[in-house]
This record gives sequence, structure tokens and C-alpha cells, in this order.
Amino acid sequence: MSRSKDRRRREQRLAALSTPPENAWPDGVVHHGLRVFLLLGLALMTTLLFPPESRVRVAEFAEGTVVEEPVIAEIGFEVPLSSEGIAEAQDEARASVPPTFDLRPSLADTMSTRLERFFDRLEEASAQPDAEAQIGRVMGTVTTSTALQRELLARDDVRSQLRGTALDAVRRYLVVGVADSRDLEEVTTDRLVVRTDGTEGSDRRVSRGDVLSGPEFYDRAESLLPVGTRPEVAEILRVVLINQIEYTLALNVPETVADQERSVSAVRTTGREVLPGEAIVRGNERIGRESALALQAYQDALRAQGLLEDTGAGFVPYLGAGLLNLSLLFVFGLFTYFFRNEVYTNVRWIVLLSLLVAVYIGVAAIVARNAWPAELLPIAFLALAASVLWDGRMTLVLVLTLAALSSIQTGFDDGHYILLTTLLGGSAAALSVRAVRRRAQTWIFIALITLAYSVVLLGHALLVARDPTSVATSLGWVAVNAVFSSILAMGFLPVFEWFAGLTTDQTLLEWADPNRSLLKRLSLDAPGTYAHTINVANLAEAAANAIGANGLLCRVGLYYHDVGKMLKPHYFVENQPDGRNPHDRLKPETSAKIVREHVTEGFRMAKEAKVPAVVTSFITEHHGTQRIGFFYEKAREEYGEENVDPADFRYPGPRPQTKETAIAMLADSVESATRALQEPTPERIRGLIEKIVEGKIAQRQLDEAPLTLQELAQIKDQFAKMLGGVYHHRIDYPQTRHLTQSDAGTAADAAASDAGSASDTPDATAASEGDGEAGEGEGTAGEVADGEPNEPKTGVEVGSGETPQAGEARAPGTTPDAGAA
Repeated sequence: MSRSKDRRRREQRLAALSTPPENAWPDGVVHHGLRVFLLLGLALMTTLLFPPESRVRVAEFAEGTVVEEPVIAEIGFEVPLSSEGIAEAQDEARASVPPTFDLRPSLADTMSTRLERFFDRLEEASAQPDAEAQIGRVMGTVTTSTALQRELLARDDVRSQLRGTALDAVRRYLVVGVADSRDLEEVTTDRLVVRTDGTEGSDRRVSRGDVLSGPEFYDRAESLLPVGTRPEVAEILRVVLINQIEYTLALNVPETVADQERSVSAVRTTGREVLPGEAIVRGNERIGRESALALQAYQDALRAQGLLEDTGAGFVPYLGAGLLNLSLLFVFGLFTYFFRNEVYTNVRWIVLLSLLVAVYIGVAAIVARNAWPAELLPIAFLALAASVLWDGRMTLVLVLTLAALSSIQTGFDDGHYILLTTLLGGSAAALSVRAVRRRAQTWIFIALITLAYSVVLLGHALLVARDPTSVATSLGWVAVNAVFSSILAMGFLPVFEWFAGLTTDQTLLEWADPNRSLLKRLSLDAPGTYAHTINVANLAEAAANAIGANGLLCRVGLYYHDVGKMLKPHYFVENQPDGRNPHDRLKPETSAKIVREHVTEGFRMAKEAKVPAVVTSFITEHHGTQRIGFFYEKAREEYGEENVDPADFRYPGPRPQTKETAIAMLADSVESATRALQEPTPERIRGLIEKIVEGKIAQRQLDEAPLTLQELAQIKDQFAKMLGGVYHHRIDYPQTRHLTQSDAGTAADAAASDAGSASDTPDATAASEGDGEAGEGEGTAGEVADGEPNEPKTGVEVGSGETPQAGEARAPGTTPDAGAA
């Protein structure tokens, strides 16, 4: 219970904030103050996310432009190197540092010992009876040997020669230093530093040529063999050395890196020195990269000495940026106040609109700070959402405002390009909504937005001679933006509709699906009502479009306006094909209750099915507060007027509150009455429409609807045009003439039969539900059917619009109630 009370309180507060204030204080201050607060918040957010630049330049000279007058230095300063120049100098400094290697002479003794042990094993193997086989096993620890190699190693002189040469090579070269080839690849200098056993102070610089790599060491060792030595013996020597190698020189990575960093830190970051009175840039000279750096350095030098004008960068720049941002946003605020007051007044709408703008500004700030392409600005997302929720014209003004706002922010390099892309891309998104009425057509959004962006990109590329690769990349980002903006906008649209209490055309189209549960049940349980619903919807949609109202809303609303009849369909005349009328056995108040319940129960069923409120209003308002006249008169006759409560014989209402529900009331009555009209000539149809509309006005049913007399005239014209086309004269075929011709008596019966098929709408001829009298003051049923005054048999007052109950005697041309349904 407390939850419902809290919800009601919140709804009351929101309703109060969405109501135009009657008094300037305090209602007016609160009402407008909230809108001003939102505007100031957006301006402040924009200013903080895009802080103004603190540096004030003497003059702006873009690289590649021509200076008309020379710029002379008033003070001396140094021009810093460009980032590319500094990086190049640091690379050179790093490459000039000789690497440090650690010499480990003890490893030469280790290798000698290992070689002695290996050759001792060969000696032992050669002394065995199967010498070659044993030698093969020893060599197998090194590599796969051939038969010839085993035969050579079985000879004492060969083994002695190999032992001596290998040990001699170690003593000659390994002590000086042999390094791994991978370490030597890092050497970019002609010399390197050798440190003995890692001891500081033992450093010595040696030539790169004095340091042997592994392959060079093996070559030197082979050169120690006697001239004429067989290649197989040289190969054995190389294999043994490779297997037993110990590199006595190792790259000292930490020490080398430290030396390189010390060298890099010593790199000079400034280039040339500019003296006072020297020309920084000469007149009529094109500004290149170096000149642009010199101008920037000059500004920094002036600023450092306090000689630069307008050096203040505190509160004043922020104030200026804030005023500019507020001014641009204020233009859109005034537009909503003067030209979209319904958006300005509705607090949910204005808050949602502010949130959408805030999302755009936040994402734009992220794009600017990360130097992402300007094509990623989410203007299409905002434009699609706003255009679908409200209208394209307002969205165009919003897009223009945000395009101008984005173009002046400091985070973007090219303000003109930002202005063009956001303006054209956002405008395409706003206008494309007119071409799309279903969410399934989202790819049309994407195609139109991408096309608009592409035209801008192509024009800009041709204007400034952009690189084709850059243009292709931008087009790729445009496509990504269009896809994600469209999908996100359509995906979040139900959330936006829920938050703002709006129902878009896309949602209305979804509820117009005949496979919706309520419409499906209506077509199966009450087919006559369903057929009437379709006819009225067509009529109302045409009339609404004629006066600029929402024709789609009229159509969908009328699809649901009689869903309550499916609970008791046989109590309504259009669902009584056999002519039996259950109301004949009921009391008037019971019949009136059943008729009234199709409104209350229909509203309940629609709420349970979560039908949008804008659609359910057609259920409650299409009868307004009209009297259920037939059963009221019947009750008066049976009980006496003093014993009848008129409230029991009225619809619960309310009266139509919008143009669309007012059109629904008129279309419902006119369509039903026209179907019961004898010989529906254009003149009779026009007269019937006039009487029904005049009756509704006389009953004050249209007092709360914002319809003008001119719009009513247009509605009547559209009704007459539509119905005249439906009920035009048809050829009387000889084969069916006996079915279409009737005498005066049967003509009255035909009119009555037609009237009996009419729906529950209040009209002159179909007293269905008893409310459908020619509008209580429009004339009798007979008057409307025949086009001439005709006193009803029941004695009901002329103008009451009542028709006699089915089965009673009636005057020619009058129509029966047919169960008041």
C-alpha cells in the first residue's frame, strides 16, 4: 500500500512540474528554474570536459601557410628540436655507446680440461681390440661420425695432431676473448669495452676485430693445422671445438643499458639559438616545420618572462568558454519554449532530452581526449532518438546547436570539419526517420547516415587534397558510427519511451499487428465488432491526416477502442447475425451496465496487456460521457423519471482530451450511422455527418478537445469524401434486382436491418447500445435515415435520437435498437 502511495506522490510531483504555472511565485520560479538549471548544468559540463587552453599565442600561423609580414624576435631564445629530431638524436647517442663485455679467462682452462678428457677417452678407445667401434661410441657423444673419420681417429698421429691443435687454439685465442655471435650482433661501434672478471677499473677498450666470434674462432683453429691436412680431420676438429666451446666474453646487458641511458640523457634538446632582433620568419615566407617550432618557442619564451600579452589563464578563460557554451545551448532552449512548448513543459521530456545531450557531450569529450577520429562523434545516435521520440524539425535545430557547440571546443583540431560532419550526419539521421516506420528497417538509417557522411568526406577531401588512404579510413569509421548509433538508438528506444511516457510511431505500428493477443481475440470472438473497428480506423486516419493530427495513432487507437466487447459479444448488435437480442429479457439498468462495461472492461484488459496509455485513452474517451439513451428512456417509461438515476445510464468518460480521440468519437458515430442509411447519396451522407457533429457539439462532448471549427469542417469534408467513395451507387444487375428492390415497407425493414448491424457508436440511425441516437438533439432515427423529419412511434422526443426497441412498431424509416447493441 505504501508503494502505491509513494508512486502516486511521485506522479503528482511530476504532474505539477509538467503543468504550466499559473503564478509567477513560487510555481513559475520552480517550473522555469528547473529548466534553467538543466541548461546551466549542460553548459558547465561542456566547459569542464573541454577546458579552454591556458596558453595565449601571439599569432596563429598554421604550418604550410605564408606569413605576410616578418616576425622579429624581441628577446633571445633557443628553438627546441622537434620530437622526431630528439628521437633521432637519442637513437644516434644510444648507437654510439660501445657495449661492455665481461672477460672470464678461467673458462679457457675449463675448456682445455674438457678437451684433455675427451682426447683421453679417444686414446683409451683406440687401445681396444675393436678400436674403431669404441672410437665411434666416444665420437657419438659429440656427433655422428663416418667410417673414414673413425679410421683416421684410430691412428695415433691424427689423434695427437688434433689434441695439440685444439689446445693450442684455446691457449692462443680463448684467453684474449671469444664471444657468442648473438652478443656481437648488438655491437654498433668499432670498439667495445672489456672488463676482466667483472672487476670495475679493469675496463679496456679493444677493437671489434680483436674479438672473435664462435665461427671466427673455429676458422682460426683450423688454420693451425698443418698444410695438407685432410678435410675430414679439419671437420673433426671443428665438431669437437663446437661441442666443448666456452665463450670467455659475455655481454654485460645492465652496464651497457646504463651507459646508453647516460648518453641519451646528455642529448641536447634545443637546436639553433635565436638572437634579439633576428627574424624568426621572414615576410612572404612559407612556414615549415622548423619555423613553426621557432614561433612556438618564441611564445613560450615570452610567457616565461611575463612579456606575453593576456597571459592570465585562470577564471577568465573558463568564464568565456562557459558563456559561449551557454549561449549556444540557450538558443535551443528558447526554441523549445517558443515553438515546442509541449516539450519544454513536460518535465520527463525535457530531462530525457538533457540526458541525451549530456551523453553526446560526454562521448565527444572521450573522442577529443583520445584523439579519435571526429567521425566517431555520436550525433547520429542523439538525432535518431530525438527525431523518433519527438519530431525531425526540433531535432534539426538540436543538431545545428550541437554541431556549433562541438566545433568551438578546444579538443578538436579542425572546427570547420567538425561542424560539417556533425551537421550533415545528424541532419541525415533526423530526416531519415521519415523514411523508416519500423525498427526492422534500421539498415535504412545506417545507409542514409553513411551516405550523408560520405558526401561530406568526399567534398572535404577534394577541397583540401586529403590522402585517399585517410579518406578510406574515415569512411570506415563513419560506417562503424552509423551502425552502432542506429542499433543503440533503436535498442534504447523502449527505455526512452518508458522514461518519457511517450509512444512512438514504431511502437504504434507494433501494436497495430493483427496477431496481437487482444486484436486476435477480438477478430475471433467478435468478428462483427472487428470489421466495424477496421472501417472506423480507416475513416479516422484519413480525417486526422487531413488536419495534421496523428493518423497512425487514430488508427491504432480505434483498433482497440471496442476490445471490451469480446467478453460479451452477443450483447452487441454487430455480433448478432441471427437477430436474437438478449437485451429483450433484461432490465434497462442491466442492459446499460453491460453496454457501459465494454468501456471499463476494455480499459482493464488493455492495461493488463500493457497497451500504451495513449492507445487506451481511445477506449475511455470514444464515448465520452454520453448518455446510453435508449435504455435510459426505457427505464423512465418503466420506473418513472424520479426513480431513475441518470448516472447509471452514462458512459464513465472522460470526454475526448485530444484531437485524435475526438476524431475517433465522430468517426465511430458517423461510420455506424452511414451503414444504416437508406440510399446513401452524397447529400444524405453529408446531412447525416452534419447532424452527428452538431449533436456532439450540443452535448458538449468536444469541449475539452483542442479542435477548431476549421478543423471540424475539414474532418466533415474528409468523412463525406471517404464515405461517399464507399457507399457510391452501384449497377442494379437484372439477376439480383429482386434482392435489391423493395417497397416502402421493406425499405424501412432494410434500413432497420442495416441499423441493427451498426456498432455501439452514438449515431442517429444505429441505436446500438442505446447511445447512438443522433446525438440527443440531432433528430430522430427516422429523420436521419430518410433525410426528413419523422416522428418516432415510441413517442420519444424529436432530437433525442432514440430508436424503438427491436420488435416494437416503428415509423417508416426509423431504425430499431436491435438490442441496443
